Amino acid sequence: MVASAIEDTHGAPDLTAMTPGTAIRDTRGDRIFNGVNYLLLTAFLLIVLYPLVYIVSASFSSAAAVTSGQVRLWPVEPTLIAYETIFKDPAIVRGFLNSVFYAVVGTAVNVTLTLLAAYPLSRKNLRGRGPIMFFFFFTTLFSGGLIPTYLVVRDLGLLNTRWALILPGALSVWNLIITRTFFQATIPDELLDAATIDGANDFRFFRDVVLPLSGPIIAVNALFYAVGHWNAYFDALIYLSDESLFPLQLVLREILVLNQTNLRMTGDVTSVMARENLADLLKYALIVVATVPLLLVYPFVQKHFVKGALIGSLKG
Repeated sequence: MVASAIEDTHGAPDLTAMTPGTAIRDTRGDRIFNGVNYLLLTAFLLIVLYPLVYIVSASFSSAAAVTSGQVRLWPVEPTLIAYETIFKDPAIVRGFLNSVFYAVVGTAVNVTLTLLAAYPLSRKNLRGRGPIMFFFFFTTLFSGGLIPTYLVVRDLGLLNTRWALILPGALSVWNLIITRTFFQATIPDELLDAATIDGANDFRFFRDVVLPLSGPIIAVNALFYAVGHWNAYFDALIYLSDESLFPLQLVLREILVLNQTNLRMTGDVTSVMARENLADLLKYALIVVATVPLLLVYPFVQKHFVKGALIGSLKG
């Protein structure tokens, strides 16, 4: 009895004696570790946040302040002249609307094809599932190249059309693999057996059971595809020659890289600042305009995005 009492006293702590509200104190090593983590994370936050704050501040500053380097953190001589000039220019407004079209329609096509391809490949009773998946995966290892792809787009009559930016990249194999893995991990075979007993066919099971349970992976695909469409400019540079079809990113590229403004400025604007100074100011304003839509969409899909990306990347 004495030995057992000594063992209880000097052994593991008596958890029953701890009250529910008692907190475990951090050791000195834990406090040092947490302090270093907070310092590193704060430094990373400042490194990432400062360029964003600078771009926003520069977009609201005067052209003379931006050109002379007076902008550091906050706007200098605050003005909305950059945004007024942007939304007065038909080319920029048209490019913004074109990017919205490509992102919305392209994402709808991408997500639809991805779901329709991933679900059959997730079914174990699909004949030839292995060879079909191999041919999908093969395209990630070898590509036909730019010139053959251009010839295919040309022969299909897609040159200088909106569909040239949507159909050639209508399906991402990486997203297909993630979606297939999600179906395998979250849609048990017992659900299909129960639906089959109730008289449901494959199409009804996919519509009434699979799709309602696929909200997270649909959000993941939608975000991946939408960001890709919104930021894409190279395909437009290759396949489009009609300026009325240019996306916003191509207009932004011309201003940032080629330093071409093509703006219809009023006489008042021309008298206040030089054309070159305004072009420097517009770079920052255009970056803000091109980034804000994605920042507004992400909070609505963040909850589903984390869950879908985690489940879809692991084999269930």
